[in-house]
Amino acid sequence: MKRQLKQAIASAVLAVGIIFIDQAIKVTVKTSMYLHQSIRVTDWFQILFTENDGMAFGMEVFDKWFLTSFRIAAVALLVCYIYRNIKQGIGWGYLVCLTMITAGAAGNIFDCLFYGMIFNNPPAPMVAELVPWGTGYGQMMLGRVVDMFYFPLVEWDWPQGMPFVGGGHFIFFSPIFNLADACISCGVIALIVFFNQKMFK
Repeated sequence: MKRQLKQAIASAVLAVGIIFIDQAIKVTVKTSMYLHQSIRVTDWFQILFTENDGMAFGMEVFDKWFLTSFRIAAVALLVCYIYRNIKQGIGWGYLVCLTMITAGAAGNIFDCLFYGMIFNNPPAPMVAELVPWGTGYGQMMLGRVVDMFYFPLVEWDWPQGMPFVGGGHFIFFSPIFNLADACISCGVIALIVFFNQKMFK
């Protein structure tokens, strides 16, 4: 029982910490940078303020209402799954991975649920401000997710003679993401690499 309590507290603290840091970064970027503004940190790393209505790394696939509802349901199921595994004696590494994924999903849910209600959407070069509840740019569950980390590690122009891509510009790695996305991705990769048998047991 003592181990279970320690794991429950550790999981909650880690989740709250991830969500808090993720939201602090997002609010700082949103209230100090205008949309699509870029701050060059190094040749391969930029802070580039973008917003999206879709999934991780700026992808836009599903309807916004469906996506937000799915995220909420997924987080609820993950919390139940974590609770059940703690009771059954979960390992610490597996617990950390699950908590990172859950906290990351919850961090992006905050944007979807509340940002449209509490932030305005001024044109560049003005930056967004907190506004009275319900007077923001959108409705509940329709807020846009804030992304900012951009790592154009390598880029080049394809030769003109190449089929399909000739003359085009290629960037690796082009997705723009946030801390919540990174936690989800790292958690999933760690599960696949180290705990794949545990997941499908």
